Amino acid sequence: MRILYHMPTLYTLNTGRTIYNGYKNVFEDLGYEFKTLTNDDNQKEIFEKFNPHIFMTGIGPLHLKYLDMNIVKIQKKNGMKVFVMTPFWKSPFSKLRFNENPSLSSNKKLIEIIISGSFGDIYYNMCEQGDPRMEGFEETTGYKIHTILLAADKTLANVQFNEKFQSDIVFIGSYLHGRREFMKKYILPLRKKYNFKLYCQDLYFYQRISNLIMKAGQYFNIPYIRSFKKNDVTFEEEQQILRSACICLNIHEDFAKKFGMDFNDRTFKIPLFGGFEITDNVAAIKKYLIDGKEIIIANDGEDMLEKIDYYLKNPEKRIPIIEAGRKKVLAEHTYHNRVKQIIDIYNKL
Repeated sequence: MRILYHMPTLYTLNTGRTIYNGYKNVFEDLGYEFKTLTNDDNQKEIFEKFNPHIFMTGIGPLHLKYLDMNIVKIQKKNGMKVFVMTPFWKSPFSKLRFNENPSLSSNKKLIEIIISGSFGDIYYNMCEQGDPRMEGFEETTGYKIHTILLAADKTLANVQFNEKFQSDIVFIGSYLHGRREFMKKYILPLRKKYNFKLYCQDLYFYQRISNLIMKAGQYFNIPYIRSFKKNDVTFEEEQQILRSACICLNIHEDFAKKFGMDFNDRTFKIPLFGGFEITDNVAAIKKYLIDGKEIIIANDGEDMLEKIDYYLKNPEKRIPIIEAGRKKVLAEHTYHNRVKQIIDIYNKL
């Protein structure tokens, strides 16, 4: 089977980069033919020569700006099935966050494309079924919204402790608007008390401005501007950082805690790489990992500080939780699991 994955730019610094690499590694690991479609490619040539069975894409501005829909229609007539990562029907994001997809319900053109049947066959999101942010999608478009969770890549799971990255506490992630107040109050002050390593490529204003400039370069596909920034850590370094810290923090944006129906990929990555995870309270996490046995969930900021202090003083308490969390993720929450889900859905079409 042949999989064509639409990655408009390979230079992105966001979660899309991790998701893409996870699927690429696993499809290839399982013996599937895998190819990437970028904005620099000759679409007609790639579609006709590769003739994919599955085309994985998205319905946001960056995905659709350069995608030739006529070529997609032709390939669909030849049997290709299109899996579409779908933004929220009712987005919680402010319109000022132009780097995020706005509410799909407000875009009549995209709705018409979906209803016409000329684009996607399967529409999916990482949120739970019944998420109020997706209410109206199925009734309006006639298509079911599937849940395909984020995951961890077990092809990268054999990671060793590295003294270079040893720390009491670590946080890897963006300084997103929806988590800034929490981080200012509870997380950033930890640097004064502990050996706390913070890998946050947009912590300062000038970094956020440069990120926006690069995103504009990616949208308009401008050489150099689209790629002048690099990730602070490589995939290999990220694994070692998480493995070598005593405590790995996972902080979500406020909207995730409010709705409680979706969570980020660190939720599964940290246990897979042998890290000890303390996360904030997103209700859906408890459906997949057992609090106190496979992960530690803090009810609020004060509770997180107490749990950090407790588990630093009681390192032996961390070991069984690390082992149980890793076992659960390896069994149920890797990209191998998600690829199986995708293939099962494809086979039912």
